[in-house]
Amino acid sequence: MTTPSDDAPVVHVGCPMWAHRPWVGRYFPADTGTGRELEAYAHWCSSVEGNTTFYALPTESTITTWAEQTPAWFRFCFKLGRDITHDRRLRNTGGLLSATLDRFAPLRANLGPLQIQLPGTFGPDDLGVLDTFLDGCSREWAWAVEVRHPDFEAGGPAERPLNDLLAHHGVDRVLLDSRALFAVPPTTPEAREAWERKPRLRIRPVATGTQPIVRLIGADDPEPLDPILESWVPKIVTWVAAGITPHVFIHTPSNDDGPADARATHARIAAAVRDELGVELAPLPDPGPYRAATQTDLFG
Repeated sequence: MTTPSDDAPVVHVGCPMWAHRPWVGRYFPADTGTGRELEAYAHWCSSVEGNTTFYALPTESTITTWAEQTPAWFRFCFKLGRDITHDRRLRNTGGLLSATLDRFAPLRANLGPLQIQLPGTFGPDDLGVLDTFLDGCSREWAWAVEVRHPDFEAGGPAERPLNDLLAHHGVDRVLLDSRALFAVPPTTPEAREAWERKPRLRIRPVATGTQPIVRLIGADDPEPLDPILESWVPKIVTWVAAGITPHVFIHTPSNDDGPADARATHARIAAAVRDELGVELAPLPDPGPYRAATQTDLFG
């Protein structure tokens, strides 16, 4: 079997969060304390969304702790704060954006695209605002935009203008695929909440930059997610062939099997890359001592 080279292509995989206490004792060692989950998570997955930054900017000491717990291969894909994206809707945000980037600076080497998640009311008439905002975003940082207005969905009247705008700036789209979530009725409170909050938009798998973010939203029943994930694999292979580095995040209502789901997703993509391109993806880290003592070695 071909072994990965030093410049092997990378596909990052991960979960919406790293501090999920049900993982302790199942995937993480049983003595993993509160505040130390990231250290273990970063040896299971290679990327994370880090949704908490949408609600509040972390303190300097928190950022320092995160930097200490993450190895060189790990990537954070933080969301910009809702004060920038939802409250001010990208208008008059220069000071807030500068403060955010200054705060994230100690993690600069570990950052993937910063996510600009826009509200469902941010529509085609706001594209000029987005254009102006992206003009002010330093190209020393990577960026990705998530839109939820139905006019931006695949086949929608504003899909092409949005994609052209993002490509002009070299900024990626966040591609949220919720088909699996809505394929079956919800059976838990978590799934019912996801039904209420997640968008039902058609998506087209397009990379307008070099680090697209794919968010695959599953249901209580894991079965509907499998064929949808399988449908993404050929596109991800073409991205790898083109030198593009995607981040793929697996969501479920409980997220209880998140680390296993992420690693299984990576294994599936790696097999397809090997078969289609004849190369090996850069491997995920070995959890090693960060594995729960009762966790069997399912992933090699």
